[in-house]
Amino acid sequence: MNEQTNTLSPGDFGRLCKLIYEQSGIHLTEEKKVMLEGRLKRRMAHFDLASYRDYCEYLFGGQDQEEIIHLIDAVTTNKTDFFREKKHFDYLAASLLPEFMRQMASRRPLLIWSAGCSTGEEPYTLAMVLKEFASTHPGFRFRILATDISTAVLAKAERAVFSAEAIQPVAPELRRKYFLHSRDRENHLVRVVPELRRMIEFRRLNLMEEFGFSDLADAIFCRNVVIYFDRPTQEQLFRRLCQQLVEGGHLFVGHSESLHQMDVPLVPVAPALYRKQHGRRGH
Repeated sequence: MNEQTNTLSPGDFGRLCKLIYEQSGIHLTEEKKVMLEGRLKRRMAHFDLASYRDYCEYLFGGQDQEEIIHLIDAVTTNKTDFFREKKHFDYLAASLLPEFMRQMASRRPLLIWSAGCSTGEEPYTLAMVLKEFASTHPGFRFRILATDISTAVLAKAERAVFSAEAIQPVAPELRRKYFLHSRDRENHLVRVVPELRRMIEFRRLNLMEEFGFSDLADAIFCRNVVIYFDRPTQEQLFRRLCQQLVEGGHLFVGHSESLHQMDVPLVPVAPALYRKQHGRRGH
């Protein structure tokens, strides 16, 4: 490779940043140029392309619309853990679920949406918490919707295979109940039990596109997702998420994410946890 092929030209970098922002809301700054170059090398190798210029000509040529999805997959950062920010799940079990039972009894199932579910650790954690609650509360029913923009991580989430190390944050009794160990003890892999896998509906969803669902959610987990968006995009997304929440519903965000001074119908309940105000549907 010569100097021209092993770096993105300013023009191509700008075009890619604009496309990525329009398609996913992800805002890439000049500091992310080296990261983007590294991620694109896999796509260039896939098509046996020699330079970033060749890749951009292929991408913007418009002959392969599917490549935009693969591009977004390549630039999306997916970091997650079981029981990440555990206090959120403690609140869910101790406060939100009992309140739902008092208000709704068994008239309808609770709906929780894991928005930006990555490789599945969050929705499977939710499934464990809800299943444990259901075991001591007859009549409690629930649904879990898990979405992500990346087809690659969704495929991993649906496979539900994890390393034994990855499930260390899970309490031992839950590990025994909800994970199956590989017959080959040397590979140290586990898989979520079929019963738990069936409780989650996985779906590809771009949060920058329309996502009006027929049923409103009682809680939305959208944690460590908007940190990649600029402030106007963050506020716009939070407003749209509020439209998908029932009155009194809860929005869980990442601890590094702030809704301070945003015009959204939410009031803080606890760190990184908000409740939708009654009488406001959002904008």
